[in-house]
Amino acid sequence: MSIPFMKPKIRVIRTLLKGIGFFLLTFLGVELVLYFLVPVYDFPEPHPFSGDKLFNPYQGIDSSHWRKANFHFHTRAWAGLTNGRHNTHEAFYKTYKALGYDAPQISNYMSIDRAFEDSAFYIPGYEHGLGVRKKHQILIGSHHVLWLDYSFIQNLNHKQHMLNLLRQDNDIVGIAHPDWEDGYTTDDMRYLTNYDMVEALNNNWRSVPQWDAALSAGRAVYILADDDAHNIDNPNDIQRCCTFVNSPTRKGADIVTALKEGRAYGADIYLSMNEGYPEKAADAKLVPWVNSVNVRGDTVWVSVSERPLKITFIGQEGKAKKIVRLNGTAWYKFQPADTYIRTEITFIKKYKFPAVGTGSTFYLNPVFRYDGTPPANTLLAEINWPRTWILRLLGLGSVAGLFAAGWFVKRGKTS
Repeated sequence: MSIPFMKPKIRVIRTLLKGIGFFLLTFLGVELVLYFLVPVYDFPEPHPFSGDKLFNPYQGIDSSHWRKANFHFHTRAWAGLTNGRHNTHEAFYKTYKALGYDAPQISNYMSIDRAFEDSAFYIPGYEHGLGVRKKHQILIGSHHVLWLDYSFIQNLNHKQHMLNLLRQDNDIVGIAHPDWEDGYTTDDMRYLTNYDMVEALNNNWRSVPQWDAALSAGRAVYILADDDAHNIDNPNDIQRCCTFVNSPTRKGADIVTALKEGRAYGADIYLSMNEGYPEKAADAKLVPWVNSVNVRGDTVWVSVSERPLKITFIGQEGKAKKIVRLNGTAWYKFQPADTYIRTEITFIKKYKFPAVGTGSTFYLNPVFRYDGTPPANTLLAEINWPRTWILRLLGLGSVAGLFAAGWFVKRGKTS
């Protein structure tokens, strides 16, 4: 027995459910079309760095030009829908300035923040990624937001295609926190090209093995280190990882140029938990710096401003090649089998008494072999057009068949 006054409500519910179903079907249909339109690439095998010369991105740097920077922080965006909704621009700038940052940058999800565009240090950027997994990119020097993404799974073809599209509208394309939820595996990093930087240090995740995988495959990519913070009121999330950039000024254009040329290093900053911002600001003034990185013949020389606990020279596949302890200057002689050498510098924790344990660690960009041509991680993968069109025809045919089957089923029910 039906109740008369319930019939209109039932009709409204049915209409609503049909609308939701139509939306989901359309969304899935569009997603499937996008997935099947992606090009299929032929990826060349990894080719480690080679040549009779050594490329040193730090040659001739001025140690008075180090600029402290962060390129990954979230403020309020999209009417507060995204994580970072409680962070105001004023609190962001005031906090990072007090901690000694020269170039604090904002990178909201799918949005270029314009709050400080009249400032000399401003660099437009954002974090790209709409998917349910952490396959994100960090963009620096952005001109437009790319709205395309693959929301669910991504194979190597999808990742390469996305990097290629992002290259068109950004001065620097970086892979954000690659190890987070296996967003980019070490195998991915061996084959992907056409990007500039790897966020190997992130407050939420560390991805140094992914960076080494790319370097071991001969990809000339440099390090980014960022807080990726979402809560300015939590000092434990701020000044955890930062990038020191060797730039003659703090102007955005100079910072971007230095990053692209590899004149920067990532820092994992020593943290005393539950310190307030005044204590963190005082600690920040005690962080050492890199004096020089020079190449003389086949030998790399590294010098820092104070004696570290150790200086580690790391080569192919992330293997330690030499460790020098308690010395502010260290050297490493390239061996015939070495393709690149990067340096990690670990300092003694001495901000608090007693001075025990390890403190901040610096991750320097690599010195690597080359043949004299300036290094760049250019696009190497080529589209395999026969396989691409086979995938498209089969995929789009399948989608058309599903929609046709749904239409016939619906028509049968109404006839």
